[in-house]
Amino acid sequence: MLDHVISAILVIVGVINFVPVAGVLSSAALAKAYGIDPPTGDVLVLLRHRAVLFGIVGGFIITSAFLTYLQGAAVVMAYVSMLSYVQLAWNAGNELLSIKKIDVVAILLLSIVPVLWMMTEIRA
Repeated sequence: MLDHVISAILVIVGVINFVPVAGVLSSAALAKAYGIDPPTGDVLVLLRHRAVLFGIVGGFIITSAFLTYLQGAAVVMAYVSMLSYVQLAWNAGNELLSIKKIDVVAILLLSIVPVLWMMTEIRA
């Protein structure tokens, strides 16, 4: 049962990380997601590349929900990605507040996983 809860959490966190991949195809999607004017030039390239990287991170987290031997690496990757963004965004001020909130929720969800791992070990 706990394994299913862990998998569900990882899928949710993975989807949260994967969603920005839509920005690869559309500057309008990037503008909507970040609440900015449609990016152009170098900023567009950087934001599209960021979207690709989020796709990789999100895809890996989702994959780890089904391949348990990847879960440790996926949890560390997710923590580093989301915590670093929240810290950087926090230092920058209140811009992108909604994205910070989503990442904080995902971090809190992800924080349940190590507790569930320990509970699984105790039961074994």
